[in-house]
Amino acid sequence: MLALSFSAAIAGIDAHVVRVETDSAAGLPNFTLVGLADRALNEARERVRAAIVNSGFGFPPGRLLANLAPADMRKSGVAFDLAIALALLATDEQLAREPLCDYVACGELALDGTLRAVPGVLAMALAAKQAGFASIIVPTINRDEAALVDGIDVYAVPSLVDAVAVILGHGAKFRRRGTTVVDPNDRNACGDFTDVRGQAVAKRALEIAAAGGHNVVLVGPPGCGKTMLASRVPSILPVMTTAEALEVTKIYSVAGLLGPRPRVVAARPFRAPHHTASRISLVGGGAFPRPGEISLAQNGVLYLDELGEFPRATLEVLRQPLEEGSVTIARAAGTLTFPARFTLVASMNPCPCGFRGVRGSDCRCDDVSVQKYLGKLSGPLLDRIDLHVAVSRVSFDELVQRGPAETSATIRARVEAAPFSAGSARWQPIRSHCSKARSAGGASAPARSTASRASPGPSPTSPAPATSPASTSPRRCSIEPSSGRALRPEPSALRRCAKRSPASTASKGCDVDRRERGMRRLDDDASVSWVDPGDTSRARAAQDAGRDGPRLAVVSECCGSARPAQLSIVSPKRRRSDSA
Repeated sequence: MLALSFSAAIAGIDAHVVRVETDSAAGLPNFTLVGLADRALNEARERVRAAIVNSGFGFPPGRLLANLAPADMRKSGVAFDLAIALALLATDEQLAREPLCDYVACGELALDGTLRAVPGVLAMALAAKQAGFASIIVPTINRDEAALVDGIDVYAVPSLVDAVAVILGHGAKFRRRGTTVVDPNDRNACGDFTDVRGQAVAKRALEIAAAGGHNVVLVGPPGCGKTMLASRVPSILPVMTTAEALEVTKIYSVAGLLGPRPRVVAARPFRAPHHTASRISLVGGGAFPRPGEISLAQNGVLYLDELGEFPRATLEVLRQPLEEGSVTIARAAGTLTFPARFTLVASMNPCPCGFRGVRGSDCRCDDVSVQKYLGKLSGPLLDRIDLHVAVSRVSFDELVQRGPAETSATIRARVEAAPFSAGSARWQPIRSHCSKARSAGGASAPARSTASRASPGPSPTSPAPATSPASTSPRRCSIEPSSGRALRPEPSALRRCAKRSPASTASKGCDVDRRERGMRRLDDDASVSWVDPGDTSRARAAQDAGRDGPRLAVVSECCGSARPAQLSIVSPKRRRSDSA
């Protein structure tokens, strides 16, 4: 007799509903399982047989066949045990077949018939809801995780006997309606900036990175607080929305990282892999692809400490995820796409010994070893890191200072109020136009292209200076956001304009000198005002006017293409940037 039940299979970070079809026929006792099952799933035959017998039911006689459809999709794991057992009982008429089709059943069976927890229950509950099911049966341990999904009835049962009772209509005491609850106490688990003494420049740079969704690298000697600063970046990022929290929770559920008491992950993820991590552990993969560190850092921070110690091949795999916000893993088992929208925060020493350029310390590195150390960072990778910040050691007076330090809540309030706040708009394109293109053709509409993310700037609603399309006076390229938001660059826009020769620049009709640089003064309220690059006295006065540290950023601009905005915090004692 034919019977049907439903379960769910994990593919990447998503789940798909699977039909479990069982049939019995006359003949010698035999149990066959088909449907591209892996080794753990094939062993379910013995677990299901023992669980049915030890639960007081009779194991169906004859030749038994269980088919997992769709048959062309690979299935792995132990979550199918419960659905197979229920379908076999329905085949032997020990259980009604019609009510069984209204449930999705997931769980691993022990030999005594009890149910054990399985990973990815949140994704399975979401898949069941999207497929139109109103009820799902899960192990008791996975109850809180499945209940995170709104609009579906969760039956958390401890054993196979209780699962049969639910199918027969006696499971009211196991029922729990799914509701999404975000725990606000999780948001303060990563430390507070009030613990950091000094480092006004680095704090300001990290605030800009949090507001605009910029990637940042901290360069400084050992013991200056780079790791302490980076670990507190999630505390100043905007609070995650419910949709973002569920997305992160689903990834952690598939990876089995929710722990014994699953709940919505409300805090921004902070992942810090060791520098010996492999490429697969970083981007994901395996025979059956699993999410890597960049996917586990979704909507959060990926921190790479000792960036110069990572193998170059490992760092290069980050180039495409940093551009597209996702990573595609192609294996023989299939091709899967994992999300990878994160903020990259990295730290490194200026040389292998770490003391190059540090007053009072002797550097033992020669130029060859320094070049080899810094050579692991390729130009395309550095183009994707917008802020290069020099971090120095904190003086003794700053360490013993007892004045109140700024809290993460205060900084986060400014980040959330910034015109270009980090979020979904980080990955939207912007348009840029060249003044030469306007004056040459007399066109009123700017040429469309893509550019990189910008730091928090003036409000997009502020009026733009009036210009005449017919004007032939030399002007610099201007980058104009189409929606007033911080943006992510497209691959075609990543061109190193600074390497172009004057001849090649003139051949394109560009009226901007490639050595011209614009100075932006970053005010205390996170706004940006322009300073004429030719007016060096005003630029220096603006730098010296900072009350708690320098407020200068250098932005390279050139006509003909949109180059990523490379921001470098200028030290008050050294006028030239130390960024790579």
